[in-house]
Amino acid sequence: MPLSSTASAAPASEATPGHARTYVVPAGSPLPSLSEIRAGAEQQLSAAEAAVEPTTPLEVVGPAAAYGTKSTVPAAIPRTPSVPAARSLAAPAAVSYPEPARTMSLAECKANMGGTAKLYIKSRFAVCTALQVTTVWAKSEGQLGTSSYTVYIRGTVPKESDRTMFFDYDLTDFVSVGTTGAAGMRIGLKGVVPQSWPAAARPVLSNTLPVTKTQPQMQASPHYTHTLRYAPGQGSGAGAADVIAAVYQPEIVNTLPPGWIGPSPVTGKPFMFAPRWDAASYLRNSTGAGNPANKGGAAFSMIATLEYSSKAGAPEKAVADHIKQAFTNPKATKPPNALKNVPGDNINEPLHRLYLDQKRRDRNRAVAVRECTRAWGANYTADGKECDEFPFATTYEGSAASEFDVRVEKDNFSVMPVPGAQNGAAGNLLSGFYTANRIIDGPDDGFIVKIN
Repeated sequence: MPLSSTASAAPASEATPGHARTYVVPAGSPLPSLSEIRAGAEQQLSAAEAAVEPTTPLEVVGPAAAYGTKSTVPAAIPRTPSVPAARSLAAPAAVSYPEPARTMSLAECKANMGGTAKLYIKSRFAVCTALQVTTVWAKSEGQLGTSSYTVYIRGTVPKESDRTMFFDYDLTDFVSVGTTGAAGMRIGLKGVVPQSWPAAARPVLSNTLPVTKTQPQMQASPHYTHTLRYAPGQGSGAGAADVIAAVYQPEIVNTLPPGWIGPSPVTGKPFMFAPRWDAASYLRNSTGAGNPANKGGAAFSMIATLEYSSKAGAPEKAVADHIKQAFTNPKATKPPNALKNVPGDNINEPLHRLYLDQKRRDRNRAVAVRECTRAWGANYTADGKECDEFPFATTYEGSAASEFDVRVEKDNFSVMPVPGAQNGAAGNLLSGFYTANRIIDGPDDGFIVKIN
């Protein structure tokens, strides 16, 4: 984790001040025993923080993706599909995409953090991160001690009709072993917004942070909620999207007590959050339902995942099977292209929603139908079949992409006749996914497709 410090703390009047060193390490890092410290285990703590780690999640899209150093390690995600199995029993016309999660408990955050995970993305409306602060204490008489605590930060957007974001800070897992000065150590919590896009946009933050207390005081009162919102009308973007992007950076400041010498204060920065606001006319709450001051909504600017099911009985199965083939065996798909590499299956090659340019959407569809006709003849529509294309016609990566962008490989898409009802069900799910996840038009947003 990033580490910054000022000059060493001045010793108190006692004759033999102690020495202390604070380490900012990933949540769940093992706390060395006193015997291990004597044997040199403190070097392991140094190694855990030696490299300046990135603080920008790999999944961030939009302007905030260029802020700081980006991680190369994916965030943790839910272990089970967000699409319920019961959907397979629904008639295609009744199929709808599930609403994404907007809450997260502390227990859920803790269960998914630790190890290699520095961030847990439950949805674009519920994200958490954490860091651990460990201090090694030593007296000249040979007395040793260790202390540690962990800070978890959960970011949520509880209501689609409210532009307010909530950041819940929880200090947990306090441990103190041997001789320490932990009782006098001061812990500070901050939530700062170092950058916004547009730069003139002004955030409104609650006054619950910053806060600084001694460790015992933090143990007695370990939970703090910080809120952030931007008023509409300050953003940019085509189609009156009124998009505002920002960086929200939590900071944990650890200060040694008097009588102890060592780097102090030490500031730890976990992964930043990338909040985004919009008031796009094609998304929910675009007018504020009578309250223009609260129109639009908020989300975390992370790549979203559209989930389709290839399970027997799933209403979109034929489309899911087609997309799976496009990902796993693209050269076997139509139109033929020996270099075909269809995007949309990983966060390094996401898809981008195409909404505002109706002519380009229509052209995507026309090219797809043309290729279905070339490959299967004019009767490909027999028995109620329709031409399914991937990437979707409602994305910039659609069938006609090479006509609009010279950098795109020609025929880098796939078409296949599928039953019309299943194509319609997949289309309903896609439309619901766009809406529920507040996917905006253009390159500043993105999503991938996962076949379960």
